[in-house]
Amino acid sequence: MTQTPPVINDPLDAFCKDTQAYFEGVPGGPLSGLTFAAKDIFDVAGHVTGCGNPDWKATHEPARDTAWVVQTLVDAGATMVGKTHTDELTRGILGENPHYGTPINPKAPGRVPGGSSSGSAAAVAGELVDFALGSDTGGSVRIPASFCGLYGLRPTHGRIPVEGLLAQAPSYDTIGWFARDAETFARVGSVILQVPVPAGRPSKLMIAEDLFEAAEGAVADALRPSLERIRALVSGSSSVRLTTSGGTDQSTAWAEQQNTLQSREAWVELRDWIDEVNPRFSYQVGERYHLAANVTDAQVEEAAVVRDSVRARLDEVFSDGGFVCLPTSPVAAPPRGQTLSDRRDGQSRILRLTCMGGTTGRPQITIPVAEVYGLPVGLSFMGNRGADEALMGFAIEIEKALAG
Repeated sequence: MTQTPPVINDPLDAFCKDTQAYFEGVPGGPLSGLTFAAKDIFDVAGHVTGCGNPDWKATHEPARDTAWVVQTLVDAGATMVGKTHTDELTRGILGENPHYGTPINPKAPGRVPGGSSSGSAAAVAGELVDFALGSDTGGSVRIPASFCGLYGLRPTHGRIPVEGLLAQAPSYDTIGWFARDAETFARVGSVILQVPVPAGRPSKLMIAEDLFEAAEGAVADALRPSLERIRALVSGSSSVRLTTSGGTDQSTAWAEQQNTLQSREAWVELRDWIDEVNPRFSYQVGERYHLAANVTDAQVEEAAVVRDSVRARLDEVFSDGGFVCLPTSPVAAPPRGQTLSDRRDGQSRILRLTCMGGTTGRPQITIPVAEVYGLPVGLSFMGNRGADEALMGFAIEIEKALAG
């Protein structure tokens, strides 16, 4: 493999400037001719994995091996042209990084690209690469995809090997990717999942009305016309309420249980390094680790009870198969540089919608179908565990239908 890095024209500040990880794809593979980038949490042999924090980079050696997913894509013919920016240690959802800057959202200038896979989403949306790798723990592929008008997938938990990937919270960490069109997205997915992606439609579609109610009215209204056209593609569709009692209060409790359990895991993963290095963090990331360090065993036990109830509820919803439809994000991309206090409400609302995929390990695909105030917003479909390729096949059908 040629490893001479080209000069990247990067007007979006999507790529890391302090590492040049380049691998030319093996000729003749199914992804030949495609270029990609990888979020700077994926190991590439001979390069330090920076993870969005200069103290992390300064205290780690170059990787000895290349992450499984990166090597698999290169072996399939795709050429990796560089690494992309991330929120510090993936502990963000908006994409802002005080150390390396915030990538420009080419579909919504002046707005955040979404995080923590911010650079990967910006690079794809700005047509700097054909596709890009990200990761999704609490929404870090789905939200950037929605904010940047892209296809993105949180796969079935455990479906894709995560060797060579920064661990934030292993019970929730997944690998995901972005593309601008459904065909390319599925082409990449068939290589990563190592199965064909069949075109097809689900047996039924369930519209999560309570989650549409949780979105801003303008976002829900913008998604409805496409949703109605999509409903016509499926022989059976119905409305469902995932939260069975308490409405917003229950969805807030669902988000809080994942935050508690994810925070505990994130602290356990990095506490030794934090204690030893005393790294420089942004206020928000430092605050998150401080709160994580103080999560009690009693809080973990209480959160586990709620987690089990969420899993039981979604097992019930999916007992007869089909897909659930929901807004990917309750809001469009917020402005860059918001104050911390202004960010909190939006972030909390986002987690109410993203927590279900992580809590239950189910795959969720987001597709770009609408705009609100000229800003992209995504529509999501969640399936049963193992339905990843079926979701991608349905995305192809939807893209064709909406283009017709």
